[in-house]
Amino acid sequence: MAAYSSQSKVPGQPALVGTPVLPPLETGDVLTRHEFECRYEAMPWLKKAELVDGVVFVDPRVSDLHAGTHANITAILGIYSVGTPGTRCGNNATVRFDLENEVQPDALLRIMAGGQSRVDKYIEGPPELVAEVATSSVSRDLHSKLALYRRHGVKEYIVWRTLDGDLDWFRLVEGNYERLSPDEHGIFRSREFPGLWLDRPALLRGDMAVVLTVLNQGLASAEHAEFRQQLATRS
Repeated sequence: MAAYSSQSKVPGQPALVGTPVLPPLETGDVLTRHEFECRYEAMPWLKKAELVDGVVFVDPRVSDLHAGTHANITAILGIYSVGTPGTRCGNNATVRFDLENEVQPDALLRIMAGGQSRVDKYIEGPPELVAEVATSSVSRDLHSKLALYRRHGVKEYIVWRTLDGDLDWFRLVEGNYERLSPDEHGIFRSREFPGLWLDRPALLRGDMAVVLTVLNQGLASAEHAEFRQQLATRS
């Protein structure tokens, strides 16, 4: 009969004695990226954990509100990417910045050829645009992660604050984030991804039909056509 250690890599399943068992990731742990990745890989049931400035954050279970908001912002960026060859949308993709920072943004958009990031199984370097779903303005998404994305050159950063019922769109200008203002109709227009138009009032009231109509108008615009031509010359 096999003997087992008191610890286990998988909940409810004992591990054989002599098998190295790494401590589980816990929020507040201070680790290098190598230590973080080793522990993360030893917890295959864990869906999301991040390392921000050497500190571990293990996300709790996802609420229906967060899940729905996440799905909507990913759909917007995904549809834009489908209509813009040479770009790629990601959902909870692992992004490595340096030896103390590895995150999984709720959604991202990046330029594939000639962009800021590259792929070696995981994304290495800053995507051009990152979107996060935050509970409120006190979330780390508007503090430590905002500072992280700014420091590493993420050019545009969207934070959708679900409980506050608001959305912030930041643009990197000379090393600092400035809030991008919507036009007189409440529409945000991305500077890094021409044609990425987001109807803020419609989005916040949950009218995705209007959001997608405005997005399709952006995809049909002259600025988007010019951007597509630029991307085509890079591939």
